[in-house]
Amino acid sequence: MATLTSTITESISLNGADRGSTNTLSVASVTQVFHRIVTCPTGQDTTVATFASTADDSAVSGSLDVEDVKYIRVTNLDSSNPVNLSLQIDAGEDDSAADESATILIAAGRSFIMGAPSDGVAVSDANATIVTALHNLESLLIDPVSNNVTVEVFIAS
Repeated sequence: MATLTSTITESISLNGADRGSTNTLSVASVTQVFHRIVTCPTGQDTTVATFASTADDSAVSGSLDVEDVKYIRVTNLDSSNPVNLSLQIDAGEDDSAADESATILIAAGRSFIMGAPSDGVAVSDANATIVTALHNLESLLIDPVSNNVTVEVFIAS
């Protein structure tokens, strides 16, 4: 087992004062990493990771065990084009298919970071209320906004 260390540093000086910060996260007991760089063609959704209640579940071949995943990062490696990252959510938690989705724009050169996806996300369109009944992440889809883009996916379990 290993410990994953992720460090985020912002560096800025305003009016002669340092206003940046550094935050470090240590994730213990990591035994596996899933790392890939994927070119996503414009005009189509590209699935970059799938999750299920059991790794390589027969319903979702090649999936990561949603209960073992501890850290997820998706980085848009493109220098000028944004991407839509769609979080596909298994609200029924039966590994059959996504029941909900939420989409986040990742600007060029930016990253999306998430912790454990087991009971980690939910959405609601009812009155913009806070949702506290969380569900499993089912998959991550990339939809380029205008041009082909390349993304990096890093997942630690």
